[in-house]
Amino acid sequence: MTSPIKIDIWSDIACPWCYIGKRHLEGGLAALGDDAPEVEIEYHSFELAPDTPVDFEGSEVDFLAGHKGIPVEQARMMIDRVTGVAAQAGLDYDYDALQHTKTLKAHELLHFAKEQGKQLELSERLFRAYFTEGRDVGRTDELVELAAEVGLDADAAREALESGRYGTAVRADIAQAGAYGIRGVPFFVFEGKYGVSGAQPAEVFSQVLTQVAGERDGAAA
Repeated sequence: MTSPIKIDIWSDIACPWCYIGKRHLEGGLAALGDDAPEVEIEYHSFELAPDTPVDFEGSEVDFLAGHKGIPVEQARMMIDRVTGVAAQAGLDYDYDALQHTKTLKAHELLHFAKEQGKQLELSERLFRAYFTEGRDVGRTDELVELAAEVGLDADAAREALESGRYGTAVRADIAQAGAYGIRGVPFFVFEGKYGVSGAQPAEVFSQVLTQVAGERDGAAA
């Protein structure tokens, strides 16, 4: 009995391509059907915009234009494009409702959830809350509610966030990303040796998974 294929994913809750990439990976696995290998997925922290204020006032266009210096029309085109790609992946992005915020606390909560065996459930819940429901994932009260929705203890989640004790784990993930040369997310690492950058099509993930599984079978033969 072989162990699952390990997939480490660097992502940010506020990264639209990360949610799309998550769906494409899931689609790549599903496309393999009965031939799909067992996988173990672990999410790692990456802050795309660490200087983002928690209480940012304004729309995503305002953020991209004012905070990142991207021309307004170009920012609107970028949002329209990613919204269209998301729709093709079955995701209903609502940029009118989206509340741009700093994601540090969300990453800390994901590390807490990992210890409780709920990281995958919380990752999905945070993405949906941010991109489709307009929830504020920078606020502790909101994060505690979302944690409880996936079965985490609300009081323990609040203590984890208020203590800041998972900040070290977040920084370690970001440092590891730097060591790997990761400059943007999503970034997928298979078995610690194969890197896939960006929200690649589902068939790319199917091919990588098939290749990795085949190499393991060959090595075991």
